[in-house]
Amino acid sequence: MLTIALFGVPNKTQLLTATAIDKIPKKPQKKIEIPLNCTALRLTKTCPTSYPTTQERLELPSPEICPEYFRWIHEDLRPWAYTGITRDMVDRAQKTANFKLIIVNGRAYMERYHRAFQTRDVFTLWGILQLLRKYPGKVPDLELMFDCVDWPVIKSSDYAGPNASAPPPLFRYCADDETMDIVFPDWSFWGWPEINIKPWESLLNDLAEGNNRTAWMEREPYAYWKGNTAVAKTRQDLVRCNVSDKQDWGARVYAQDWIRESKKGYKQSDLASQCTHRFKIYIEGSAWSVSEKYILACDSVTLLVKPRYYDFFTRGLMPVHHYWPVKDVDKCKSIKYAVDWGNNNTQKAHAIGKAASEFIHRELKMDYVYDYMFHLLNEYAKLLRFKPEVPKNAIELCSESMTCPAKGLEKKFMMESLVKSPSDTSPCRIPPPHDPASLHTMLKTKEDSVKQVDAWEKNFWENQREENKQG
Repeated sequence: MLTIALFGVPNKTQLLTATAIDKIPKKPQKKIEIPLNCTALRLTKTCPTSYPTTQERLELPSPEICPEYFRWIHEDLRPWAYTGITRDMVDRAQKTANFKLIIVNGRAYMERYHRAFQTRDVFTLWGILQLLRKYPGKVPDLELMFDCVDWPVIKSSDYAGPNASAPPPLFRYCADDETMDIVFPDWSFWGWPEINIKPWESLLNDLAEGNNRTAWMEREPYAYWKGNTAVAKTRQDLVRCNVSDKQDWGARVYAQDWIRESKKGYKQSDLASQCTHRFKIYIEGSAWSVSEKYILACDSVTLLVKPRYYDFFTRGLMPVHHYWPVKDVDKCKSIKYAVDWGNNNTQKAHAIGKAASEFIHRELKMDYVYDYMFHLLNEYAKLLRFKPEVPKNAIELCSESMTCPAKGLEKKFMMESLVKSPSDTSPCRIPPPHDPASLHTMLKTKEDSVKQVDAWEKNFWENQREENKQG
């Protein structure tokens, strides 16, 4: 009997062993939860000393590169790239700041100067505490000033010229091309109890469900807007674009009375139920508006009335790809043209709405909001030319000190947005700064896209006038 040895071919036992090993389920790494300890807070009147300030569990590096809009972190901090940031610069930002935030050894402290409108400061600080829970021990020591008012105040023109002093670094929710305020995610990502807006993670799921209720082609072929008209003249001007017995500009505009709405239990202000029109209008209020992310998430084509302000993510949006630009001057005619164009070019219009919605659901998920905060604070801390210290008048903040005494929607939203465990991975990797040529090209592309829409619109109305003359 001839026996042939096949080298490299495993025998039956080896095959069984290999298969068995492959089928052995890998034991999932146990989540380390950080419980709230309200008992310790009541007994000691201080934050629990066991609060984690290091991340002991095995951490996997993130393979993800952060979204492109993270590049703007470098641009926002560029005014201090060469000088660095001294304590004197930070102190000069106190003039309008609501509070000073100090992080030392992974613990947060606050020195309050003025209470903010509603709970803006409360939920901003709450969000920062959740960042420390998500990445314990990873946020560097720092001191910063935060202003919760809408309008940016650090004017570039005040710090221009060879003899100008360095600007004070001041954090807030928005800025414009004439200011150098450092933009930071707004409070509403963790909830807005005064008007019953849920934390972003929950609301984003609701908006995804709302999108699926009505297919884009089956939606009302009009431009929808609902909001507070009292805060800005441009919004009062928008009301003129509403349908009347004399004119239909293709807009359906509704004034929101938040006081009356609160008394009726917010039954008419559910954001997930407002994805019923093919077009939705975004228009600024007294400054930028938190409503922009809710509008963009809806699959509807966002008709974006020319804005002055930007927040941390909106610079990543491209006109005609993510939204349709609308002129602020003569906005009724501009909206009318946009609605007519969209209804006559349904595939292209739907694609714009879909691109915006995908951007919000994919690139503005809560993990990226935290990662943006992490990288902004990390890059900011690198610029400090002094050792951060806890001031004598500062109070320590922790999730317990904010949650345990809270009540109503404030407590509900805090518990809903509480980060229960450290992250399994490191933050996404921040992309490098724009080189000057690519930044110029991107800004020029945006400008050209808006000019192209203006040209189309101008041609449309000129043709309308000619037709009316001939008629």
